[in-house]
Order: sequence, then structure tokens, then C-alpha cells
Amino acid sequence: MSTGGKPPVLDRSDADDRLKKGEFVRGATAFHNEVTADGSSGFKSEANRYHLYVSLACPWAHRALIVSQLKGLQDVISMTAVDWFMGQKGWNFTDEKPKCSKDPLFGAKYLSEIYFKSDPNYGGRYTVPVLFDKKTNVIVNNESSEIIRMLNTEFNEFCKTEEQKKLDLYPKSIQKQIDEVNDWVYPYINNGVYRSGFARSQEAYDEAVKQLFEHLDKVEDILSKTRYLTGDQLTETDIRLFTTFIRFDTVYVGHFKCNKKRIMDYPNLWAYTRDIYQTDGINVTCDQEHIQKHYQQSHISINPYGIVAIGPDLDFNKPHGRDQLNK
Repeated sequence: MSTGGKPPVLDRSDADDRLKKGEFVRGATAFHNEVTADGSSGFKSEANRYHLYVSLACPWAHRALIVSQLKGLQDVISMTAVDWFMGQKGWNFTDEKPKCSKDPLFGAKYLSEIYFKSDPNYGGRYTVPVLFDKKTNVIVNNESSEIIRMLNTEFNEFCKTEEQKKLDLYPKSIQKQIDEVNDWVYPYINNGVYRSGFARSQEAYDEAVKQLFEHLDKVEDILSKTRYLTGDQLTETDIRLFTTFIRFDTVYVGHFKCNKKRIMDYPNLWAYTRDIYQTDGINVTCDQEHIQKHYQQSHISINPYGIVAIGPDLDFNKPHGRDQLNK
């Protein structure tokens, strides 16, 4: 999974101190090249040149899936979903589970092989999403926050409709506002659930989960006044938050011990989640089977027997009424 925010520059001593305290420290992503419409970056946007490797379970990869879908790029950028189970060797490919596929490019068994195709000396983590260039056989980028911005603007000539072409999830007029929201949503909510779930001490857990719910309360207040996080327009910051919310009650509440409240217990957060889910093109990217089985079968340090919980029952299609806010 990618960092999902600005690629962090970790001070090693600081990271070591945090690990001693039992805090979860997410590693940085490694590939940060860009695809551009004019090709000035060395990677020109072209139909059928790029391939996305994703996990339907991963919230960071889910961002890329959503933006690709909203922009109508499904037939422009091919995609492969890995197995929901991630073992000691990382993500693997299979065609024996629903919506999963074997690797169509090299017949690789593990995602790590794709990383070594790009860099034989690669020594980092094998995360998703991966934007791979089929022409040069290299990974262009594995940072979700950067990939979604490329998909948002650099492939517009290939969008299926004018509406998709005009859709801008990072409009210049509110970029500063979006960045400011991202700067606290990522560490305290997107990554906050992981900092809670993977904490190795009571102190680390208490700090992370307190910050998580303080910021969920903050979002609840914002959404009591506006339909989306930055106003009346869906932006990338909503998509980035939604991929955490769609997993919250089914996984994070129990599996990651984020059980002070559910999203269902926040009137505005729950309606907001349904609102985004019901946006054309988004619900088809959501797969609770992949989500629940990945977390609960893969994280044996948390759930050693790999037993997958049965619930909860959630109706994401229930009317949300958010479109009437402030009218």
C-alpha cells in the first residue's frame, strides 16, 4: 500500500524511536515519475500503454480505481487485481478467486517480480497501486496520491464523454484548500486506522485512536455544513477519505480496534459515505469480500486463525439526502 499522502522523508532515528514505543511507521514509496499529456516527462499519455496493478482490498489502490472509473479510462489503462490474501512474499496473482487475475504482462507469480522488472536492485516494499509502462517495462509510479492526479488531468483526450473530460477532482481554484484537508485527513484518519490497528503498545494505540476520533468528529462538523469536504463539489480529498470510510465499519471497527464509534453512528459521515458510494461509477469499484477477507485473513498477528467476521449488514444504497444540503 502506498503512503497516500506526500511521500514522507523519514528520519531514521525518529522512526527507530517510534518503533520502540510501539508506533506503526509506514514506509515511503519509491517510484515518482509522471505521465504527462505532452510527453515532457518522458512518459506520454497514450491509450493501451500503461497498466495498473491494484488490490480491491487496499484503500490506496482503491483511489486509483475510482478516479480511473470516473474519468472513463477503463479501456485506456488496463488493470489487474491481485489476490486478496497477502502472505509473507507479498501480493500474488491468481485467477482462482473472484475479480482476481493472473499477471497478463509477464506471467509473474508475485507483484515483487514486477518491481524487479523495473529495478533489479529494488530493496523496498512491494505496494499497490503500481502504474506500469508497458512500452519501456518500468514502473512509472507507485504513489497513489500522485497517480490519481495524473489520471485526473493527463489522459483527458481519451475520456469517453465530455463530462468525464471536464471532471476535475483537483481544481486550481481550491487546490490550497484541498491540500490543507489532505494534510490532516491522511495522517490522522487514512493512516490513523493503521496506526491504531498495528500499534504495539497501549501508549501508541491510545494516541493514534484518540487522534483518529478527534478528526472524525472534525469531519462530522464540516459535513454538517457542506455536502463535500471542500464545498459543493466532489474532489480528490473526498475520494481519499471515502476509501477509508467504506472499510471502517466492516474492518477497522473490529479488526483495528477503532470501536469508539462506527461511521453509522455519525449522521453526516454515514450519509456522506452513501452519497459518494451512489455516485455513478464508484459503487462498482467497492468489493467487501476482498476487503474483509484481505484484512482478516492476511493479518495473522492480529487475527491468527484468519476467521472472517460475518457483518455488519450495511445498506450503502439507502437514500442519503446530501444533495439537498444548503438548498
